[in-house]
Amino acid sequence: MIPIKDNIVASTFPLVNYAIIGFTSVVFAFQLLENDKGNELVERFSMIPARVQNPDQPVLVPELVPHQGPFGVELVPVMHRAAETPFSPWLTLLTCIFLHGGWMHFLGNMWFLYIFGDNVEDRFGHFGYLLFYLASGVLASLTHVLTNLSSTMPTLGASGAIAGVMGAYFLLYPNAKVLTLVPIFFFIQVLVLPAPFFLGVWFLLQFLEGAFTVTSTQTGGVAWWAHIGGFAAGFLIALVLQTLAWLRPKATTLRPNTDRVTYYRYRPLGGD
Repeated sequence: MIPIKDNIVASTFPLVNYAIIGFTSVVFAFQLLENDKGNELVERFSMIPARVQNPDQPVLVPELVPHQGPFGVELVPVMHRAAETPFSPWLTLLTCIFLHGGWMHFLGNMWFLYIFGDNVEDRFGHFGYLLFYLASGVLASLTHVLTNLSSTMPTLGASGAIAGVMGAYFLLYPNAKVLTLVPIFFFIQVLVLPAPFFLGVWFLLQFLEGAFTVTSTQTGGVAWWAHIGGFAAGFLIALVLQTLAWLRPKATTLRPNTDRVTYYRYRPLGGD
């Protein structure tokens, strides 16, 4: 499911949300410009659980290198010593949320942040939202460390922090709706879904995937438990602040044309 837009119009300009998207975009552009040094940049500023656990010990990380095999050139993993971080490995719990592993990783994260972040900033206020976003990212990273204590895989991405934003949105906007793109085989459906349903399904999928990794031998891929930890952290922080009445009033303006449901059928080129 891909969100297109929600139906809540923020009452304030989401300055911090746009600034986070802008800063993360600059960091990603710098990653692309680094070319051959990109892996070194990732190793220095991404979060490696084993390095966080044992800051004084060198960490060996896998790298895919070309190798001539019986069926041609193939990529094989080779272990090498990770580039050292210029500061305490504990600080990488924060720096890793500004790095991304590729275009799809980056664009997907920024789009979800664009959709849900403005309304959460509207309730937290600008400075409060900045602290909330960073705290959600750190708590998401910490959750990943606690569930992967000996992992030497570099972990990076804003997904955990954005999961925190989604957790807060889940609590603060129970009546919101999300215009959602749902591809089903050869059909593309654009549906209006309740925001709690959209976010609840998203969280359930993260939890099921995370539960699967507990009993599997998977060593890389998506940091499911960072998503789970970030979502839970965002929800709980928002709950505490709402209980204490420390949040701004809820926006009431709705976007037009968010109750329409449209169905599109995909026909391959050359078809009847």
